[in-house]
Amino acid sequence: MSRTVYINGEFVPESEAKISIMDRGYLFADGVYEVSAVINGKMIDNEGHLRRLERSLGELDLRSPLSNHEIEGVQNELIERNGLKEGIIYLQITRGVAERDFLWPEDISPTLTMFTQAKNLLQSPLATKGASIITVPDIRWQRRDIKSIALLPQAMAKHAARKAGANDAWMVDNGYVTEGTSTNAFIVTMEGTLVTRDLSTDILHGITRSAVLRLAEEAELPIEERSFTPQEAYDAAEVFATGSSFFVLPVVEIDGHIISNRAPGPLTNRLREMYIEMATN
Repeated sequence: MSRTVYINGEFVPESEAKISIMDRGYLFADGVYEVSAVINGKMIDNEGHLRRLERSLGELDLRSPLSNHEIEGVQNELIERNGLKEGIIYLQITRGVAERDFLWPEDISPTLTMFTQAKNLLQSPLATKGASIITVPDIRWQRRDIKSIALLPQAMAKHAARKAGANDAWMVDNGYVTEGTSTNAFIVTMEGTLVTRDLSTDILHGITRSAVLRLAEEAELPIEERSFTPQEAYDAAEVFATGSSFFVLPVVEIDGHIISNRAPGPLTNRLREMYIEMATN
């Protein structure tokens, strides 16, 4: 049975959804997106995702055709129509349709699309055994804080990981880890300090990252927001990543270096449990 998707004010079967080849998202990757997790039919941290959407739109001088309240109404309707209990809801706003030109007309109308995907988030096999990753050069543009749909470098990095027999890749810029292909990166030092890169234009300001740091503060765990090297990750007591589709994902191998005896570490498991408890209550 075809999914119902949303496009520019209409709920339609996926097979009937159409986008113009002149849409600037297709021609220039001129757009932004957000992904919210869904558990028990309810979105997790969606308010934070919509705030970040507003920020990304503002940075690109791109307007939304709907208010955040209206977007949330569409999201809930789409979740209900598709009977989604666990998975994600994706939304994308592009600048819209116009004749191909680097400059866009001032009266252009944005394109808004949304769809759902069923996924196993709570009982992810990868979260149980831990992920293996490789490091790759970060070849992205310098505004990584904008959640742009221009994801080719991340796709290439994930493809390189698959070819290397790994689950994912962490990107490295000037000798320091920036983030994963779709996650924020964390390490736990031998002294028990939680370390993750500080916010700037170098990384995406992760919504799950923020929630995990808030939970860590409530648990009175020591935290350092700073850059760290791949070598620090190799030598760490624990390593994990955060993201909307992964929550807290243990990392047990980096570039062939085994982390925490190739098993999810106790602090990583604790933070994952805390996040899931917060999300499901």
